[in-house]
Amino acid sequence: MSKISVSNLNFFYGKAQALHDISLDIPEREVIAFVGPSGCGKSTFLRTLNRMNDTIPSARVEGQVLIDGKNIYEANTDVASLRRKVGMVFQKSNPFPKSIFENVAYGVRINGIHKDKADLNVRVEKALHDAALLDEVKDRMNTSAFGLSGGQQQRLCIARALAVQPEVILMDEPASALDPIATQKIEELVVELKKQYTIVIVTHNMQQAARVSDRTAFFMLGKLVEVNPTQKMFTNPDEKLTEDYVTGRFG
Repeated sequence: MSKISVSNLNFFYGKAQALHDISLDIPEREVIAFVGPSGCGKSTFLRTLNRMNDTIPSARVEGQVLIDGKNIYEANTDVASLRRKVGMVFQKSNPFPKSIFENVAYGVRINGIHKDKADLNVRVEKALHDAALLDEVKDRMNTSAFGLSGGQQQRLCIARALAVQPEVILMDEPASALDPIATQKIEELVVELKKQYTIVIVTHNMQQAARVSDRTAFFMLGKLVEVNPTQKMFTNPDEKLTEDYVTGRFG
């Protein structure tokens, strides 16, 4: 059974339609990459998977998004609980003006999912460990998160997402603002995390999609053109449009 199953999804900003009739299944514990030129709808689609677009007054969704068989757009959906289950990591790292420890502890505290202080400490350390950051920060947990490098801040934001024990992680260009070494660490982390999580990553970087994803979905003008195993997408795509994009003829 698919972890996420999207069928006949249309998305509108006011009268403007941004996504057209998208259907896509995402299996559990897989990395799927969304690629396509700027403005093609891939980030908008990513945000429909945990209702982040709800914050836009003119936004409207038609169709179904099922997670574990439940339609997340049903009227009685607990959106806070949905966003705990489906975590989000943004393009620009956005640590809070707090200590490293408090950044990771934040979601655990507001959701009340720890038993006591010792349990909170365990959860924070595990999240930092899983985000491949613990060894670098264990001696400075009470110092400001703003003292970390850009790549460390992004891994801190990943740790913050992991601390509330999600099942799905959405990543919107998580390495686009980072240098090559920091980018490599994020990519290695993605490959490691898929042992425990379902990961959906938006990227402009074709090589990155090839390195980290099991399958790739190509978007163009708000439509899903093709989805296939990543190796096939990059060597023998079904659609001429996909071939033109991945070989750099446009985009």
